[in-house]
Amino acid sequence: MQQVQTYRERSRAFLTKAREELDAGDLEQASEKAWGAAAMIVKAAAEGRGLSHQTHRDYYPVLRVMVQETGDGGLRDLFRAANELHHNFYEHWLTSEEVGSDIDLVERFVEKVELLIAQTN
Repeated sequence: MQQVQTYRERSRAFLTKAREELDAGDLEQASEKAWGAAAMIVKAAAEGRGLSHQTHRDYYPVLRVMVQETGDGGLRDLFRAANELHHNFYEHWLTSEEVGSDIDLVERFVEKVELLIAQTN
């Protein structure tokens, strides 16, 4: 349970940092921090379910389990925003408005997964 809480706290800290980086105009770092927030909350969900979460590839089965448990396919769409931000870190193709919008989506993703974690623990 401690590891789940640690991942949750790191997710929230990354979200805060993503907004700070966005406000400072560093879109690449804002993007990567938001990706980190999504990754950490998936790790928290995986940890609580005893699922593997060592690689990016591991996140997708965890996501599928959460979608199956809830019937909420919107989780996939929200996670795609995080993945887009991860790509933006390397490619620098998104505008400030797009990064901000995707960070909002990542925040919704984190909130939804936090509720799932609370329900399963």
